[in-house]
Order: sequence, then structure tokens, then C-alpha cells
Amino acid sequence: MKRKILIVFGTRPEAIKMAPLVKEFQKYKNNFETKVCVTAQHREMLDQVLDFFEILPDFDLNLMKPGQNLFTLTADVIVAMKSVFDEFSPDYVFVHGDTTTSTAAALASFYAGIKVCHIEAGLRTYNKLSPFPEEMNRQITGRLADFHFSPTKVSEQNLLKEGISKEVITVTGNTVIDALIYSSKKVNSIYNEDIQILKDKIDINKKILLVTGHRRENHGDGFINICRALKTIAVNNKDVQIVYPVHLNPKVMEPVYDILSGYDNIKLIDPLPYPAFVWLMNKCYLIITDSGGVQEEAPSLGKPVLVMRDNTERPEAVEAKTVLLVGTNEKKIVDYCQMLLYDRLKYDEMKNINNPYGDGNACKRIVDFFLKERDN
Repeated sequence: MKRKILIVFGTRPEAIKMAPLVKEFQKYKNNFETKVCVTAQHREMLDQVLDFFEILPDFDLNLMKPGQNLFTLTADVIVAMKSVFDEFSPDYVFVHGDTTTSTAAALASFYAGIKVCHIEAGLRTYNKLSPFPEEMNRQITGRLADFHFSPTKVSEQNLLKEGISKEVITVTGNTVIDALIYSSKKVNSIYNEDIQILKDKIDINKKILLVTGHRRENHGDGFINICRALKTIAVNNKDVQIVYPVHLNPKVMEPVYDILSGYDNIKLIDPLPYPAFVWLMNKCYLIITDSGGVQEEAPSLGKPVLVMRDNTERPEAVEAKTVLLVGTNEKKIVDYCQMLLYDRLKYDEMKNINNPYGDGNACKRIVDFFLKERDN
């Protein structure tokens, strides 16, 4: 009998990391009946990824609404998942990482007596407010999960220390690398209007510093410090071009446009669809970010990363020296950026380190686990 697989996600980062898993399960139609449920916690950004990976959801809960907050979203996901379970009766529900969608869907699965499979399991800062609410989301999901698919040995060790049995943990690498390898090939083989528009806006003959930022803990003084640092870098390095796709949150947009507007070598642009962002990561010289996913992706492209956080649930990259933690310290951001711009030995050292997050076969390892489980 085929086992029923339900893969649930709601945000753009989840969709990127779960898309290759959907594709891998779909290769085994004789073994699994695979369906996709999206909560649409993020609507437009999610749809762009679904289109790019050519995934049509079987269940679209369409929960995004004006004034959405953590209280209403959590409740809405839990209630809506019940109707999906009633219709499909999955054997396994797969959730990813640390979003509200993941935690609420895992809790609903637990209530329904369905086994929970947690992708990207075991990441920890052990500071429940950093990042908020993601750290508690991932810990709660970890307690609800029956099977844990950890990207690295470090994340596996976190779970073991929390009393999770080694028998239900599999170290796979991160599925984001699977997605990146697929996407890097695809964006170079297709015409994409968003990439063409981007080419018209930037000068790819200059050293491009790609900036992304959105973390709640950086709102306020943190983003002001970040923007001041970027302004100093732009003023001191006229031959460098800063490209900043600005997050639509007003708490991000206001300081960014207030401090960074009006400089010829700073391009403030709208958030990019995933294919255009992959293309830009390939073209840039250096990335400055507070994103977790970018910390994992950039080393596979040979791009050093400055991480604008004081701590990270991805210590493997820090230990491997593919990223440097700079927090929101204005001087530190400027100094490390200047070093990587002009110290070629240091730049090449970071550029050439192997990615600690995987080899692009994470999804195959996850599916193989369930193929072998059936054999047993």
C-alpha cells in the first residue's frame, strides 16, 4: 500500500527548501501518494516560488490577510489543517524549520495522531527571543516531531542533548543546497523578465555588495546602525555598488530609505523573486545579511558572508569560516567589509571553503529513509 505524504509550508523560504523534497517524493509514485498543502502565510512571495519550481498545491489554505498576527495565524493554521486531514488522512506530515506554519501544522498533526517529520531539525540559539519567534517555533516543533532530519552533525547533537533518540534522527545536509543547485542551472538556461530588469538596473562590472535584512531583533537602532555602515561603505568605495532589495516591513523601509537614498552607488530595489535573487547571488562579490538561508546558500556559490546578528543557530558556517558575525555594530560592519574588499588572501580563503551545509543530496537521503523504513 502506498504511504500518504503531506508536505506543508507557507512562506517563501520554506517553499524553496521544500520544493526539491516534493520533486524527490514525486519520483516514487509507486511507493508514495504525495500531496502539497500551502498555508500561504506569505502569499505573493510563495506563489513566485511555486511557479518557478512548477509545483501546484493540492490544498491551498490562503490564510494571509491584512493585520495578520501570530495569534490569529497560529489559530487559523491549526483549524484549517483539520479539514485537510479529514480529506486526505496522511500517514506523515512534513514541516520545515521554524515558521508559525510549521509549528501550528505540527501541533495539528499531533492532535490528529499523524506522524510529524521535521526538516531542518535541531537548529538552536537557546535564546528564546533570538530570533523571535523562530527559536521557540523550532524547539516546539522538535518536541512534536516523530522523525528529525538534521542538516548537520551540530544540529543532531542539539537534539541528542535534548533527549531525542538517535534512531529517529537522520543527518541529511540542508535541502536549500538541493534547491540552489537546481535553481542556479535553471536561471542560466531560461529567459526571466525579473532578471532582465535587474540587469538594466545594476552594473555587473563593479564589485556588487548584496544586502538583505529583515530580522525583528534588528528593528530600531539595529537597522539605523546597519544603514549608517552601508552609507560609509558607499561613500568610501565609489567603485563598489551596493544592491539592497528592501524588505517591505515599514520598520525596515523607513530607516533604509531615510539614510541610504540619493547615493549613486546604492541601489535600493523591491524584494526580488527567487530566480532573480539566485542570479544576483551568483553575480555579487560579497553578501551582507541577517538571513539564515543565505548563510547556507552563499558558500556553495563561493560568496563570503557578513552576518548582521550577534548569534546564529547556524554555528557550522562560523566555525568553517564561510561567514563572519558582525552584529549591528556599525564599525565592525565597515571594517570587515573593507577587509574583504581589499584583502584578496582573506577573501579567497573564505570563498574557497567547502559548504558545511551539504552536497545537494539532502532530499534523496530523506526519501531513502522512508523507502528503507518500509523495507524494515
